[in-house]
Amino acid sequence: MRVSRLLKRVAIGAAALALVASPATAADKKIKIGVIYDYSGPLAGGGSELQALGAKTMIDYINEQGGVEGYKIDAIYADAQSKPDVAINEAVRLIEQEKVDMLLGFYSSAQCVPVSAKVDSLKKFMWITTCISPAVLKDRGLKYVFRPQVHGGMFGELSAEFIAANAKEKLGMDAKKVKIAIIHEDGPYGSGVAGGNEAKSKALGMNVVLKEGYAATASDLSALVTKLKRARPDVILHTGYNPDITLFLRQAKERGLKFKALVGHGAGYGVVDQLYDALGTDVDHFFNVDPVSIWLLNPASLKPGLGDVTAMVGEKYMAARPDTKVKSSHVGMAASNAHVFFSDVLPRAIKKYGGIDSESLRKAALETDIPEGGTLLGFGVKFPEPGKTAMDGQNLRASPVVMQYVNREVKIAWPKALQTIDPILPLTSASPYSK
Repeated sequence: MRVSRLLKRVAIGAAALALVASPATAADKKIKIGVIYDYSGPLAGGGSELQALGAKTMIDYINEQGGVEGYKIDAIYADAQSKPDVAINEAVRLIEQEKVDMLLGFYSSAQCVPVSAKVDSLKKFMWITTCISPAVLKDRGLKYVFRPQVHGGMFGELSAEFIAANAKEKLGMDAKKVKIAIIHEDGPYGSGVAGGNEAKSKALGMNVVLKEGYAATASDLSALVTKLKRARPDVILHTGYNPDITLFLRQAKERGLKFKALVGHGAGYGVVDQLYDALGTDVDHFFNVDPVSIWLLNPASLKPGLGDVTAMVGEKYMAARPDTKVKSSHVGMAASNAHVFFSDVLPRAIKKYGGIDSESLRKAALETDIPEGGTLLGFGVKFPEPGKTAMDGQNLRASPVVMQYVNREVKIAWPKALQTIDPILPLTSASPYSK
């Protein structure tokens, strides 16, 4: 009898203890994520800080919703300082000292190329929201590195296709007579985009009159401007960060460089306010190739509920940056790519593969199959079967668009199915660069 009463008391005590302990246990369930962007140095203002804002906005939102399958996101933020060596050191520190379960973020391709190899060798999972160079993944066979983002070759090809498709109607000349100049910062990012520019321009029969790289840290680009004046291009395809874009355009104006159209490719060309604040209406009617700004898409074209998430990101963006005049695509880009991980990959890893270790995350990512309209950016997500392509870990369904800037407003100029403006080219007579 005494034993029976004793067991009953123990059972009651255990139940009470469980009631007290279970909330604490649930609260301690977390996935530790190292988030690396450039918060200082030249890349910060060139788009990295905005990418970081987008990622943080999504992490905070997920936590406000209760986390993922009972896991809270424990984010540890690190500054790569616009330096590849610092990015590598921070990645290793986060993995070995902070004991993070995975890494997310990264803006610069010059950082992503070495960091991705290092992280993969340490058998840690890496989710890239931004850096676009094909060299990050091409022919490397990385096992734990995934990029839902568009890659630079796609950027370069689309701008050439856009010019060729509009040459006759807009420029009044056959595409094969259009003279193209390709200029780019000489890191993996610029070189990757320029490679796509050149290959597609030549495939379309356009005349590439100049292809020239330069250091993004250059303090003088007048020699490049002189070469362009000699080459007399109709169209300039430019890939750069900042302040190199501002430096180039100021020196081009001072030295009287003329052209019919300029197409930029993300990074510094994706920060509209910075371009207009530095150069004023000189950048009117310039084009930029990037994933579409999430605020330009019709919510009805997206999976139900995503429009509300887009609105939330916009509200958080404006609360953090109240002086913003034009929402940069950078914020939406990082928010969307982070959202794919938290809403699709991570839940599957936990529910189907039982954890948040690198192998579970990898298996979950390889099973991602999001159709068009299933992300904030509009495109779908599907990764190739390992070893079947040269780009293991690259989203096969990612696609950029061509946007045009008009009076600080961003319009979609290409493809036709998404157009919100009939592209204006050549440059109007009001432009100081008008040929």
